[in-house]
Amino acid sequence: MKKIAIIGAGISGLFFANMIEKNKSFSYRIFEMKSSIDFNDGYGIQLSVNSIKLLNKIGFNKFSNNQLYFPKKVNFLNAKDSKKICDINLSKFNYENNNYTTMKRSSLIKFLLDQIPKDKLAFNYKVNDIKQGDKVSLIFSNKKTDEFDYLVAADGIYSKTKEILFKEEGLPEYFNTIALRGNIRNFDNFDISLYLGPNFHFVIYPINQKKEFNFIAIIRKELFKKEIINNDLLNDNTFKNDLLKKISSKSNLNLIENVEKTKCFPIFVSKKFQIPKSNNIFLTGDAFYSFPPSFAQGASQSIESANELFCDLRNNTSDYYKNRVFRTKQINIRSNFNHFAFHLSNPLNIFFRNISLKYLSKNRKFLENYLGKVYRN
Repeated sequence: MKKIAIIGAGISGLFFANMIEKNKSFSYRIFEMKSSIDFNDGYGIQLSVNSIKLLNKIGFNKFSNNQLYFPKKVNFLNAKDSKKICDINLSKFNYENNNYTTMKRSSLIKFLLDQIPKDKLAFNYKVNDIKQGDKVSLIFSNKKTDEFDYLVAADGIYSKTKEILFKEEGLPEYFNTIALRGNIRNFDNFDISLYLGPNFHFVIYPINQKKEFNFIAIIRKELFKKEIINNDLLNDNTFKNDLLKKISSKSNLNLIENVEKTKCFPIFVSKKFQIPKSNNIFLTGDAFYSFPPSFAQGASQSIESANELFCDLRNNTSDYYKNRVFRTKQINIRSNFNHFAFHLSNPLNIFFRNISLKYLSKNRKFLENYLGKVYRN
């Protein structure tokens, strides 16, 4: 039986392991750099129907609905006065038991972990080097080595595996944007609320049936390289509060008092597609390609790419990278376009954007092309 090393216990790596568990096609082991997985993280994720369909293959349809929410639409609003621009009906893309879903990221991680035997997951394993050949040899920082038929790198945007394979070319680039994530109190709109402001946008949505809401703001912010890698700055409450005050001053919501448990992180994106020379090394999720978060497809594409790779290995085909590049281009174009449109600051441009949004949000052909091609994959 072929052996697979999975680097990273995030959504992509864990979903890939679940597919193996359901099909028993390979043997595998997951190597995680951290010493444990934090289940106290209460931040949310959005899962469109293209990923829910895949999750249902491994029993997600039996997951407690109390820990999920099924928003019916996304409302576009002006941040300054909360006036509604338009809305898009998300439920029209649902089918059978596949519904657009929001939830805590930690709840999904726990679900994926619960179906994996504990002896399959090794903590405190950081890859120091990779020897390529007919088999892949991994050298870890704890001096241990192991050999596998396949290597699956699912270790995220800051992928150490990718850095080893491609050196400096494997590093992502700063997108001149900061994300501010937290939970928000005293909010009662159970749709997805997308607030558009000059050089920023923020999104609020429920993450379960308990009236808990996720808050995520994407703010244009130029930083020097030393500031980007300065964790003290990003964890500094004054820095985070200044960001929150900046967008709160341009919004009629009381974000200062109601947003809590904030975390701040710079947004990095991939510079180009990079494919390993060895045909037994694969990159999935953000390790393959990371795009701006303005299309809410990060988690869904992590699941999709893991499924595509599993099918490729199971069927002994070699279409993974060709299909993944095509799919990623679809998502990346939409993500960059959304980021540009959401952050307009010139009043005239905003006026015409809002008119366009009102028209396009009700144009069936546009919605089928822009969202349907992604959600119904």
